[in-house]
Amino acid sequence: MLYSLFNWLDRFDLPGTGVFRYLSFRAAIAVILALLIVICFGLPIIRLMKRKQVGEEIRDLGLAGQNEKKGTPTMGGIIILMAVLVPTLLLARLDNVYVQLMIISTIWLGVLGFADDYIKVFRHNKKGLKGKFKVVGQVGLGIIVGLTMWLSEDIVVREKIVSPSETVYVDSNGNEQATVSQQVVIDTTPHKNTRTTIPFVKNNEFDYAWLVAGNKDLSWLIYIIIAILVVTAVSNGANLTDGLDGLLTGVSIPIVAVLGVLAYLSGHIVYADYLNIMYIPESGELVVFTAALAGALIGFLWYNGSPAQIFMGDTGSLAIGGIIAVLALCIRKELLLPVMCGVFLIEVVSVIIQTRWFSYTKKRYGEGRRIFLMTPLHHHYQKKNIPESKIVIRFVIVSLLLAAVSLVTLKIR
Repeated sequence: MLYSLFNWLDRFDLPGTGVFRYLSFRAAIAVILALLIVICFGLPIIRLMKRKQVGEEIRDLGLAGQNEKKGTPTMGGIIILMAVLVPTLLLARLDNVYVQLMIISTIWLGVLGFADDYIKVFRHNKKGLKGKFKVVGQVGLGIIVGLTMWLSEDIVVREKIVSPSETVYVDSNGNEQATVSQQVVIDTTPHKNTRTTIPFVKNNEFDYAWLVAGNKDLSWLIYIIIAILVVTAVSNGANLTDGLDGLLTGVSIPIVAVLGVLAYLSGHIVYADYLNIMYIPESGELVVFTAALAGALIGFLWYNGSPAQIFMGDTGSLAIGGIIAVLALCIRKELLLPVMCGVFLIEVVSVIIQTRWFSYTKKRYGEGRRIFLMTPLHHHYQKKNIPESKIVIRFVIVSLLLAAVSLVTLKIR
């Protein structure tokens, strides 16, 4: 909204109105605004939730410090989503298809998570929304994302088609000194395709069309299936990670920051060319959204850090995971998610290993056995009597390390 307003005012040569054209300026304002929204409105919302008794019902799992959390307000994801959407609506270009897709994704998963929290809190059903309904919601968003990427004429990539050439250098006597091979760009026209980026590979673009022998329509159907799997996996991974004070919030900040950097580079023709990555026109506008999300998460730590004054609940965790997945799909970096979201991955894998091993040993020996003391993995360390704050800090450090590795993939191939 403000972007359009100031863009219109700039026609009258009013001083300062042109600053809104700069993506970096709008992203910086988005971070600050999101941070202030959470800090300023967080405490009144917490007090309101306490009066309405919107508290977390804690299951007795025998974990240290568990009873102290009983009654802590939940559904704090509402604060995060509000702090993301307001700066985005004010500062981003609302005619941008990527921004529109992120707004839809945020609201979609926010409503899904809210429904789960509402059933847990107000209907006192600890199981919340049935798993099949969650999956249907996640699959639905995956279909929306996949179809938008397929059908929208605004979503294209500009490919560099290059041909080798040789330049021969000679000295003053006419003797050949060196031959240098060069790559010359001969086409930069925009195309719709199903290509994505493979990390750590030199010519690191993979086309899903290869899986169906180049059939264009089938390749997009494959892409929609991939989008469904990515959204569902990352959203559930984030949901499982949300188990300790500040854990999901702290782990997600480096991931969002990296996605913001990658969006900026992918949407900038000069940097994309220099780094030899896919140039995706208009995707740079996602930087405003990622900046707002990063600011909202940092602000939420003000109240969510140990001991937490509020939990984000599924309203926040399902949305954060899904948002990260959609961001990665928009900038064609979904295959980098296992590295970037490594903490989510190990949490999910720990649950899968535990349940499979328990089922296998129960069948074979008549008694189920466990590999971990408890899953998801962060509860395993709790059972080992490691302080909660230390577990959170160590997981955040791992997330920072994985974020750095994700950025390094731009150069190491």
